[in-house]
Amino acid sequence: MVKLYSVFFLLFFSVSLLAQNNVSVKGKLLDKKSQVPIEAATVYLSFANDSSVIDYTITDKNGFFKLDTKKIIKPFFLKTSYLGYKSLKREMNELTESKDFGVLDLIENENVLSEVVIKAEAPPIRIKKDTLEFNASSFKVRPDANVETLLKQLPGVVVDGEGKITVNGKEVNKILVNGKPFFDKDGKIALQSLPADIINKVQVSDTKTKQQELNKQAATSNNASINLTIDKDKNKGLFGKVMAGIGTDNRYESNGLLNYFKNKRKVSILTSSNNINSPGFSMNEIFDNMAGGRSRSGISYGGNSFSTNGVRFGGGNGITRSNMLGLNYTDEIIKKMDASGSYFFTNSNTENRSSNKATTFLPTGNLYSESNGNSNNETNGHNLNLEFEYKIDSMTTVVVSPKFNNTKTNNWSESSGKSFNTNGDLVNESANTYSNDSNNNKFSNSVFLNKRFKGNKQFLAIRFENENNKEESYGVITDTILFKTATDDDVKRNQNVISKNKTDNYHASFEFSNKITDSLNINVGFDFRADSNLTQRKNYDFNTTTGEYSNLNATQSNYFTSDNIFLRPQSGIKIQKKNFNFNLDAGPSIMRQNAYSSYLGQDTNLKKNYVVPFVNFNFRYTLSKSKSIGMYYDYRVDLPSANQILPVKDVSRPLSTFIGNEDLNPNKSHSLSINFNNYDYANRSGFYLYLSGNYYDNQSVYSMIYDKINLKTSSTYENVSGNYSINGGASWDKTIKKESNIYKFSVGSYGGFRFNKGFVDGEIFESNTVSLYPRASFTYEIDKVFTLTTNYNPTFNVSKYTNYTISSTSNAVHKVELQTTNYWGKNWVFANDFSYTYNSNIADGYKKDFYLWNTSLAYSFYKNQLTAKIKVYDILNQNQSAVRYISPNGIYDYENTVLKRYMMFSLAYKISKFGGKEKKYKEQRF
Repeated sequence: MVKLYSVFFLLFFSVSLLAQNNVSVKGKLLDKKSQVPIEAATVYLSFANDSSVIDYTITDKNGFFKLDTKKIIKPFFLKTSYLGYKSLKREMNELTESKDFGVLDLIENENVLSEVVIKAEAPPIRIKKDTLEFNASSFKVRPDANVETLLKQLPGVVVDGEGKITVNGKEVNKILVNGKPFFDKDGKIALQSLPADIINKVQVSDTKTKQQELNKQAATSNNASINLTIDKDKNKGLFGKVMAGIGTDNRYESNGLLNYFKNKRKVSILTSSNNINSPGFSMNEIFDNMAGGRSRSGISYGGNSFSTNGVRFGGGNGITRSNMLGLNYTDEIIKKMDASGSYFFTNSNTENRSSNKATTFLPTGNLYSESNGNSNNETNGHNLNLEFEYKIDSMTTVVVSPKFNNTKTNNWSESSGKSFNTNGDLVNESANTYSNDSNNNKFSNSVFLNKRFKGNKQFLAIRFENENNKEESYGVITDTILFKTATDDDVKRNQNVISKNKTDNYHASFEFSNKITDSLNINVGFDFRADSNLTQRKNYDFNTTTGEYSNLNATQSNYFTSDNIFLRPQSGIKIQKKNFNFNLDAGPSIMRQNAYSSYLGQDTNLKKNYVVPFVNFNFRYTLSKSKSIGMYYDYRVDLPSANQILPVKDVSRPLSTFIGNEDLNPNKSHSLSINFNNYDYANRSGFYLYLSGNYYDNQSVYSMIYDKINLKTSSTYENVSGNYSINGGASWDKTIKKESNIYKFSVGSYGGFRFNKGFVDGEIFESNTVSLYPRASFTYEIDKVFTLTTNYNPTFNVSKYTNYTISSTSNAVHKVELQTTNYWGKNWVFANDFSYTYNSNIADGYKKDFYLWNTSLAYSFYKNQLTAKIKVYDILNQNQSAVRYISPNGIYDYENTVLKRYMMFSLAYKISKFGGKEKKYKEQRF
């Protein structure tokens, strides 16, 4: 191993010496007629013999460009590309010293009807109106890399450790393949499973609604979308991967993905089975499905679960065994009708052993509790998502999107706990068992009609949506509570709990828009929404005589319904300039709430009417091709639920009773956010800044009163005003490329301040919480030879309180990560992930720090179609899950079961047949 790293050190040293032989190419692009500088034009170098890209840059606001590159000793071209201008080309035989091309004049192409790009000379980056387009072939990755690996090579694209993707500071919330979803619109499966070498273009734009897309309106979202276009040569064929692995400690994994593409028709089958807390569809060449390794992209492994389109893979904390089968289909089923759909079957079983310790703040002292528990959760789900888009004619489009979901769960848990008073005296002990079977059926649908009129100056959008959800559950619960210091009778309960929840939501809207000028739109519209909810619970006590749950416990059974009507006429204005977009919608919101309950034979009915304003606006100003600033504002009113406002007592929990508050008002909040982003293409660096805040005119907050003798609680909701939160963040990314050396720097931080008021023991309290999450990372790459990545991600939380015996509390978590990847020739990949986590302030009995080290060695053979791999998870056998949560009225420490050390051997086989021929892998030198 020492010899190995010595070789890498010598390689690094020699490459650094070679970097001293770099030369620079610079110049300035001007419009030939006006002599105005041309900003954001692509300038690149390519070899004359095969047009392969050597290096590239983009001009700044003064039209200036500079390329630092290696010496070139064979003929090459300097080329330019900018939409609306003729390409310019300069040929040189070699480049052994720096060259200044001076002023280069570009001639406007006066007869451009549409963009024509010669494939062999496609620039690495092209800016087309509101779309940033990357030519995938200009960014070299290993032949077995997936799409996520390709995205990491693109300037301005950042993929963090948890898989969140940002492009020039905007978070990506939609990823499509040829304009259609690949299993899901969030794109997690596409990123992990599709090979990079079938991608032709990566197109980035602001996320638009279907209405904005069809009517060619500017996006109002602050998110970004990515569309992956597939190379025409690769859009006909069969490709995929199957993998199976077996490991120590009875660990196993297997998955398969098979894709059949034929022009517009795309069929994909996805399957997996494992017991290592993984969704199972990664094609990562390094760690594949290892939870806690690099394949966690887009998946939150803090809870060992992942969901897409409402389908959950994994089961929360603990160790999960999961099985999954998925099918995705897109096609033009008849002329002018595009269809896409996906089906998932999922099965998961999660076992967990947990413990927690809690401190509850009171004005007169603190209360303490601790508990331990075991659980087993089994879930089976069926999910079907369909979308049909029919173009009736060039002006009229109908989109229908039905979704079906069925989820069956079987939950079992047992727990025990203790509660202590301010003096540390034991007050009560409890034991609980719970088993439950539930069945949830959900159907939702959206019908959208978009009609444009002649001249494209008016359009009509009509939408109808519904969501119908019904859940029924059958459970058995036993409770034993022993009071140690109070005179209260001990509680022993053995009950059958039958519950039913049903929701029906219907939403209809229309909007008519009229284009007054090329940049000014006026729109009027109307929204109607009807929501109904039913909640029913029946508790049956165990009858020792009959041996059945036959005695209805009326005091612990209840029935609630609510019917809410929302009417909202609105008008709006849209201004769309070259550098400026503004949208404002406003009007009155008319709301009617009807809540009903039946409890102990008594009916309670409450009706309320509200008229409140509705306001929503956003604007974005583009300072330059790379700089923009945006602002978003929203005023929101949310109605309380039936059980929150009806004065009906709930005594179903032995230690806690709840009663609604009929004087409760709706939640009313103002939300404002501002963001600024700047990506300097010429210097390959980006900066992003955002600030957001929420202020509540009224907020419903929990109010709890404690019985100091037995620690029983009675609670309700109360109205408060003045609660607010402020959040913000900034990030800076920089990439430096010198020959084969690539340096990536990324620093940033986000955090917030939250002010809360609430009630405890009839007295109002206040809390101020400051949270800070800085991050810093550095990546060094020797192209296709070695990669080193380091990350430091600490978190800091400080809370201060009034009207509590405690005045403040704080916690800090420090996490350091180191990742290395070594590529030996074109067949071997050796990788290591190492992290250290330290928790500064956690309850006694929980370990404050731990190390996690994962390693993997892969060998590809048989024309790179077979890959044998051995990986070891948690080599040091120290992995743990101990976290602290600080709330406005308490501190909570949790620990759950996690995966521990195991070794896995796997074999993967890749299928790549395009145009009926098996793909031949090009020999490359690494």
